[in-house]
Amino acid sequence: MSSGLLALLDDIAAIAKIAAASLDDAAGAAAKASAKAAGIVIDDTAVTPRYVVGFAADRELPIVGRIAWGSIKNKMLFLLPGAVLLDQLAPWAIIPLLMAGGAFLCFEGYEKVHEWIYPHHGAADGEAAVAVHPISSKQLEDERVAGAIRTDLILSAEIMAIALATVAGAPFITKLMALVAVALLVTGGVYGLVAIIVKADDVGTVMARSSNGAMRMAGRGIVTGMPGILSALSTVGTLAMLWVGGGIIIHGLHEWGITAPETAIHGIAHAVGGALPLVGGIAEWLISASIAAALGLVIGFVVERGYVAVKAVVAPSKPATHF
Repeated sequence: MSSGLLALLDDIAAIAKIAAASLDDAAGAAAKASAKAAGIVIDDTAVTPRYVVGFAADRELPIVGRIAWGSIKNKMLFLLPGAVLLDQLAPWAIIPLLMAGGAFLCFEGYEKVHEWIYPHHGAADGEAAVAVHPISSKQLEDERVAGAIRTDLILSAEIMAIALATVAGAPFITKLMALVAVALLVTGGVYGLVAIIVKADDVGTVMARSSNGAMRMAGRGIVTGMPGILSALSTVGTLAMLWVGGGIIIHGLHEWGITAPETAIHGIAHAVGGALPLVGGIAEWLISASIAAALGLVIGFVVERGYVAVKAVVAPSKPATHF
């Protein structure tokens, strides 16, 4: 009896060791995958605050919470099972899907840059739409949340695909735990930071009422600076879409054997970094990101033109009818 009990305890100990090793492997894989997806995480963090701008202060955190919950559902209910099935049934499709998502990010980034250059058409159309179809604050919030969750679905799909590609050689259980960890950590990190950003002005207002002079001045600085910070974040988000989308496509081409673009970019960036020894690493990254963003802008333009052409064929505009 005692020998059977000892054998059982030995088995339990062995299982515990395997589980602990799997957890360590999964944690390492999750950290590596999260680092690889850092560009998209920055994009997600920078893009989301704009969906909250314009609402009453007491609605800001609930809106962020709704978007975060939608992001969790995107990852856990749709993307995680899809990633697992893809890994088991069609691992060859991961790179093409990544590149398709990258092209979509380039398209989104191009549209935002186009809006910067030609803002009047968008503004006029938007004002006309609001004038003709006024909506309530609740409807506007629902539309903003739905739009944020749709954008998150694309960004989350890219994050999960990058994570899956990063842990491609790991055992199944390690892959699964790493993907779950990435989904939870990235969502918590992104929307926790977004919550801090959107409530920073309220914190600044409280600080501005302090009896301490330094804190009062800091609070006023926060309140005054937040519009500029939000605008800068929107710009960073757009640039991140372009550099991440362009970088994904460049790397995808490399995986398909078309290595010249990635090799050329690395060569140029390395040469510039070598010429600036004090800031070589930063300069190298900036050059690589800038070239990827420029390529992303071109890809976005091509995708947008293709979309317009297909739309014209599938749903041609009808001439106005006069009665």
